Amino acid sequence: MSTSPHLTVMINAAKKASGRLLRDFGEVENLQVSSKGPGDFVSNADKKAEETIIKELSAARPDWRILAEESGEQFGGKNSEYRFVIDPLDGTTNFLHGFPYWCISIGLEKNDELVAGVVMAPVYNEIFHAEKGGGAFMNGRRIRVSSRRNLNESFIACGSPSSYRRPTKASMNILQAINKMTPKIGTIRCVNSAALDLAYLASGKFDALVDLSLKKWDMAAGIIILKEAGGKITDVSGTENYYSEGDVVASNYHLHENLISLLSAQN
Repeated sequence: MSTSPHLTVMINAAKKASGRLLRDFGEVENLQVSSKGPGDFVSNADKKAEETIIKELSAARPDWRILAEESGEQFGGKNSEYRFVIDPLDGTTNFLHGFPYWCISIGLEKNDELVAGVVMAPVYNEIFHAEKGGGAFMNGRRIRVSSRRNLNESFIACGSPSSYRRPTKASMNILQAINKMTPKIGTIRCVNSAALDLAYLASGKFDALVDLSLKKWDMAAGIIILKEAGGKITDVSGTENYYSEGDVVASNYHLHENLISLLSAQN
């Protein structure tokens, strides 16, 4: 399997950041019992990882724009058609508590369209990547969404209930969505890393995802990986405004219409 030069640059940047993050993750357990706690340490780890990724990407593509969680919009070339969209540590709360479900996410837009993505889960030694029209892969192996068709057998990821007060364009908060889904689906998990949720959905581990109030860096890489694996993604009403608005329903395609209907049903 070969990758384009653009994707190779993104993978290499994620790998460079992952080594430091893994070392920092190894320190978190020790800091849990300190009087100061690990909060400041993890915040610094997040920022340092972002600096590493930006340095690597900028060295390879100095004229391309960058949108990053911590440092916002940066311009290599203000009018460039390309933009990297970076979340250096998606799943910060998990990282903070020594829970290994976190990842590095790097997406690539061309003229505002997502064309490539990398999601790396360092603790699990997993690298997901995709390019538009080229399929989706995990550690070099082609991946596809699940084939499950019945909601009552489905395994669905969701956003964290702890963030239910965040503003959302959807007509519900995440707790309302969970309450609508729970009686009709098989199992639900709120593991709180949207990028990794989307990658796991792409590889058939999850059958669907419902998450609200996401930022572009939370989902950019995961969106293209999911689409190239045969999945479907919309907003809660079934339209295409998910990337700009941040309210997401994603699925293995087969479950999508029934899931949208379930979420839109009046109680």
